[in-house]
Amino acid sequence: MKIAVINGPNLNMLGIREKEHYGAFTLEELEKKLTKEAGSDVQLSFMQSNHEGNLIDYIQNLPKEKINAFIFNPGAFTHTSLAIRDAVLSVKIPFIEVHISNIYAREEFRKKSYFSDIAEGIIAGLGMKGYLLALNYFKDNM
Repeated sequence: MKIAVINGPNLNMLGIREKEHYGAFTLEELEKKLTKEAGSDVQLSFMQSNHEGNLIDYIQNLPKEKINAFIFNPGAFTHTSLAIRDAVLSVKIPFIEVHISNIYAREEFRKKSYFSDIAEGIIAGLGMKGYLLALNYFKDNM
């Protein structure tokens, strides 16, 4: 099984920015933990970009890479990007929307997601564990 882990803007700053919301772990630590959890049965690929077009291009290429599912933290694009939503819809690959912080317990503008209604599920507010839960969901259900 092949699973992509896609992170949007500013997630490269994990461990540095707003630790009260995002914790002290880094993106590299998250990727190492996911790789260990994946084991030998799952091939993971990782992508992070601060640029909307890069994320769109990557998502549109997922079928060519024969990706079975993806774990997606769109970052701030969660609340703004119809273009990324359209790319996600076009590939018809199951995904779980993940947020490190609880977006529903934060500012009002963060409570609207352009992805929640098309996701297999949403995990918010559980920090790094949200990614691990998403990975294990796909391992158990695909």
